[in-house]
Amino acid sequence: MTINKASERYNIPLDILHEYERWGLCGAVKKVMGVWQYDDTDLERLGLIMTLHDIGFENAEIETYMKLLLEQKNSDDRRLKMLDQKRRTLLDDIHFCEKQVSKLDYLRYQIRNNKKNEENI
Repeated sequence: MTINKASERYNIPLDILHEYERWGLCGAVKKVMGVWQYDDTDLERLGLIMTLHDIGFENAEIETYMKLLLEQKNSDDRRLKMLDQKRRTLLDDIHFCEKQVSKLDYLRYQIRNNKKNEENI
């Protein structure tokens, strides 16, 4: 499958596909008549890259993660550590947002309560 077809079929931006190629992670990608050809393994890896993007990994983190996955047999612990760190960061962000919503709700409550008191006067 060509880069354009892979981009269209799997809704993967071309810049991510080009990045994938630049990282040297295209072990099975073959160049046929000047056009990259992706096989099922490449497409699975691209799916993982998209998942990592979706959960907030930066490009450098994705590159590190993928190189660990492809080049180092015993990298499970290091990759799990990366995922655990990202999870902690996301949970911290969620907790921060929950506090913001709580403060926002309190301000809304105050306004509604003041409005109700004014109507009763």
